[in-house]
Amino acid sequence: MHPVVLKNVARTYQLDAVDVPALTDINLVILPNRFTVLSGPSGSGKTTLLNLIGCIDRPDSGTIMVGGKAVQTMDDDTLSDFRAKQLGFIFQNFNLLPVLSAFENVEYPLLMAKMPKERRHRRVRKLLDAVGLADKGAHRPGQLSGGQRQRVAIARALARKPQLVLADEPTANLDSKTGVEILELMRKMQRRYQVSFVFSSHDPKLLDAADDAIHIQDGRITGIERRTLQRELGA
Repeated sequence: MHPVVLKNVARTYQLDAVDVPALTDINLVILPNRFTVLSGPSGSGKTTLLNLIGCIDRPDSGTIMVGGKAVQTMDDDTLSDFRAKQLGFIFQNFNLLPVLSAFENVEYPLLMAKMPKERRHRRVRKLLDAVGLADKGAHRPGQLSGGQRQRVAIARALARKPQLVLADEPTANLDSKTGVEILELMRKMQRRYQVSFVFSSHDPKLLDAADDAIHIQDGRITGIERRTLQRELGA
């Protein structure tokens, strides 16, 4: 089953009294277990598309299937529950809770899921180790670098074993070296946990690293490249 299918999707926003089309006639299939980038300049519609796939926003028309479910027909409570269980999110500004430690930030979605304490702690330790932060669990976000905070965010996104992880410009607030490291880590996690990653970016490094590249311009898909990496990142 494809994790995401969009058919004839459109989304328009109202700016004062003027309708501004953000997306027009979007038809797209996100293939399973792939590293997929939504690529386009600022204002092209890629973040709007990511928000629709992530069930954060709703289309004005068309259908969106995520994990075989027609998400645009769900009521708000059902959609919120579906999003929490099936999707993971990574944001460019990290969105970590500043009063919680790295361990507690990763643990938080598992607490909401009422996972038993022993299982929960085992899962968090495993994820922090996977992202290279086994020794930073007690640190709060303010005590971590930008790259370390994004590593915590990646671990948190994977906490509930989602079928799909969405990342909006995940390297935008990082220096180039750290951005490459985060890119390599996301790719590693995508392969390790056999999960679909969909991320938006105009960073050429992320575009080059993707299995599939979806090009967007002025709210329309202008090209789709299906490809597989033939070499390790950085080779």
